[in-house]
Amino acid sequence: MARRGAKALASAREPKEFIMICRLWRGWTTPENADAYQALLLGQVIPEIEAREIPGFRQIDVVRHAGADEVEFCTLMWFDSLDNVRAFMGEGYTASHVPAAARAVLSRFESHAVHYDVLDRRVQHG
Repeated sequence: MARRGAKALASAREPKEFIMICRLWRGWTTPENADAYQALLLGQVIPEIEAREIPGFRQIDVVRHAGADEVEFCTLMWFDSLDNVRAFMGEGYTASHVPAAARAVLSRFESHAVHYDVLDRRVQHG
């Protein structure tokens, strides 16, 4: 096991301010609608968000998990600050962004996103 230097250990103990905001949202489809929702999300919903060129919006990650009876999608949007999230969603920034076409193929979804303070990011070069 590699030893961490004293500087790294000290910084791990010191509280830090957040470095980013991660906006997490989840929605579910039937297995039959999963591919259609994925195509809509990747081909229309996300490109429309990207076209807005929202200041401080850094990236979006999309993950998918196939359960026994439904398929879960999770989006993680990365912003510099809550002000940037407000630029995306307005003052009701916790509300979900789910266009009508997406609602048509989702069986259920979270009505509000959760916003996390990102305390640390460690890029691995393996």
